[in-house]
Amino acid sequence: MSLTSTPRGNAGPPSVHARAVITWIAIFPLVTLGFFAIAPFAGDWNPVLRAFVLSIVVVPVAVYLVVPQLMRAHGRIRATRR
Repeated sequence: MSLTSTPRGNAGPPSVHARAVITWIAIFPLVTLGFFAIAPFAGDWNPVLRAFVLSIVVVPVAVYLVVPQLMRAHGRIRATRR
């Protein structure tokens, strides 16, 4: 085994491009659902305040729950393709 090869089953982290797509796949639906969820009571709020409140919820949910699940799914998909 050479020093540059990776052990079988450990393909390494996804590329920066894959991470960007995975993050977008996590963020877009959360933001969309968040806008609908806060619309009934935040319709007359300043758009910056709406974005701030939405980001307080969306970012932690994405970072701690959704993105890790998507990264695991991506890893399983990559492993089955090898």
